[in-house]
Amino acid sequence: MGTGFSFRGISRLESTATNSAIEAACAIMHEADETFSLYKPDSPVSQLAAGKTSLDKLPHIVAEIWDECERLQKLTGGWFCAFTPQNTFDPSGLVKSWAAKRAADSMVADGIDDFTLNAGGDVFIADGTTDEESWRVGISKPVSIASEDSGALAVIDLRGTVYRGVATSGSAERGSHIWNPKNPELDPAKALQQITVIARDIVTADIWATAAYAEGIDSMRRLHAQQDIEALAVLADGQLAATPGFQALLAK
Repeated sequence: MGTGFSFRGISRLESTATNSAIEAACAIMHEADETFSLYKPDSPVSQLAAGKTSLDKLPHIVAEIWDECERLQKLTGGWFCAFTPQNTFDPSGLVKSWAAKRAADSMVADGIDDFTLNAGGDVFIADGTTDEESWRVGISKPVSIASEDSGALAVIDLRGTVYRGVATSGSAERGSHIWNPKNPELDPAKALQQITVIARDIVTADIWATAAYAEGIDSMRRLHAQQDIEALAVLADGQLAATPGFQALLAK
């Protein structure tokens, strides 16, 4: 998927069981990569994009993700779209967090619930996390982490809240990889440099962050209307905009 995943936490299981749980979780993410990565020319989705196969001939999970992308497109008012401007099916905006959630669920099912998962900068916090610092999530400035100007824009503390997922969309690290499915000629003044969404789970956070970045500043009203979602956006001119409940999440 062109990114990295990492677990950090504590296991009360024996080392053999812990290693097995981690291996099983990683296998889930590797399988998702082998199936959906457009970086791999032989993956089923790459073959589909190249016109060398059809959806009905691919593993059933591809059709399930196709259907889920269509559902999410309707949910977000059309702003999340798994079809590129060239009409190629690219479910990357869903699959990364979908695979991360499945891997995290696998860890919990195997008896490890005290951990965090960083999925290419998006974060999942398991319910059993005991390290107080792990509940504090830094939101990066809208510049590359390799830049001298990089650092934290804000730090949120999710202890005692319903939120377990944090996702950020922008162009600082991966360039212009998010397309605008409804308005390719978006007014630059309404565009966002970056937006971070906090939600109950990592998939919800990721989907809404992608959709909001595509829509621009007008997305803040849409996000405000959603239940259990907060967001912080960096506008085109560098100013900040946030949903009403975001300030309460700032670390003290």
